[in-house]
Amino acid sequence: MANLSSPRRIGVMGGTFDPIHVGHLIVASEALHALNLTEVVFVPAAAPWQKNPVENAAHRLMMTTLATQHEPRFIVSDVDVRRGGITYTVDTLNDLAVENPDASLFLLVGSDALAGIGSWKEPERLFSQANVVCLERPGSHSVNHDSLPGEVTFLRVPAIDISSSDCRDRLRYGRPVRYMVTESVHAYIEKNDLYRRHS
Repeated sequence: MANLSSPRRIGVMGGTFDPIHVGHLIVASEALHALNLTEVVFVPAAAPWQKNPVENAAHRLMMTTLATQHEPRFIVSDVDVRRGGITYTVDTLNDLAVENPDASLFLLVGSDALAGIGSWKEPERLFSQANVVCLERPGSHSVNHDSLPGEVTFLRVPAIDISSSDCRDRLRYGRPVRYMVTESVHAYIEKNDLYRRHS
């Protein structure tokens, strides 16, 4: 586990962000407050090993930047995009630790992701790189603590019934996503004609 006495406490929220939506921002804000974090770093994946993004990394990075621009404690990192190739969380944490040697890292993950963390690349190493925090929403399925390769902090967060896949589906068929994503992200999607179904 990372050093909790560090004056800088950085939450790390990695993801595809395809697109980033207000649910991401709400849980990040909750973690920022509850864990007394200095900042939350959003890290869009280049090529997630478990997902196939619809939009390219440049678009997803820009949408994440736009969505977080009004909260100074929300930072966007392009470490995964710069590294390229398949994105693994263990590499993300390593790069962020090199860039922030004086900080304690807090890896923010959902309960679904935590349940499968044993299949991730070098899962035991993750727990030495960062303090792992599970963001538990009401109604989310419980995680078997005995199956986890390290200590986890569980943090209850509001239930926000919004997903990136739902946003993509709505956009694909011309249904509204206003208020599900920020106005700046909505405008970017419209301007660049993202996620539309082209027959």
